[in-house]
Amino acid sequence: MKQIIPRISTRGYYDLSTGKTLKNNHYYLYPKKSFSSLKNPTELTIMIHGLRNDNAGAVAKVKLAKNRLRNLGYSHPVVGFSYDSNTTGAHLIKHAKKALAVGQSIAKKNGRNLGRFIEDFKKENPKTKIRLMGHSLGSQVILSTIEHLGKKKENYGIVEGVYFFGASITEDVPSSPKYKKLLQNVVNKKIINHYAPTDEVLKWADNEKYVLGPLGLNGAIGKTISKYHQKKVKPKNHRFANYAQVLKSFP
Repeated sequence: MKQIIPRISTRGYYDLSTGKTLKNNHYYLYPKKSFSSLKNPTELTIMIHGLRNDNAGAVAKVKLAKNRLRNLGYSHPVVGFSYDSNTTGAHLIKHAKKALAVGQSIAKKNGRNLGRFIEDFKKENPKTKIRLMGHSLGSQVILSTIEHLGKKKENYGIVEGVYFFGASITEDVPSSPKYKKLLQNVVNKKIINHYAPTDEVLKWADNEKYVLGPLGLNGAIGKTISKYHQKKVKPKNHRFANYAQVLKSFP
């Protein structure tokens, strides 16, 4: 029997060539039944994939996260957030810079979408602890989600924990005055950054100046908040499958 992977989706909401917003809906749930059966779970973990993932890729990342977390003894529901990250030309070196810029723009816009889902879900399930896992560009979706949530005081502490893997946001984020305050307010317990100085994709992005000092490459610079922790890991490469393998504990 095929395993159904529940996901929050904004597929088709943004133009894959330009990043332009095509639909102003907040999100849709697939399959809806899976979410309606989630009644006040103790916890819910949302996995957010990176660049160059179509819908099948998004599903695969949730399966990887779910299986790894089960192996680590985590028994709570794990769902995915699927967004338009398979931007035009992302697999070709000559188009990489533009494809990444479009992907970053779409990831930033999706903060509103995922933020709205979290607000809606918490209204229905106020006691549920929500954890966010983000790989690569998924870290930008999480950061923008925190920005969206941080606009309202009632959202303070709404996210229980954040877990970055090979994050493509910049190394100064956890120490910048703007984000320190947001992270402190919105995240209740902890932010854990799994970084890898051996990550070949982040090294390349840094060298080409596509991402200036990725957080997932050498960790944070400057003074961070006490909720922020980082773990140096050595995955075989940038793929989430390999980051999942080196994850030793959760949450």
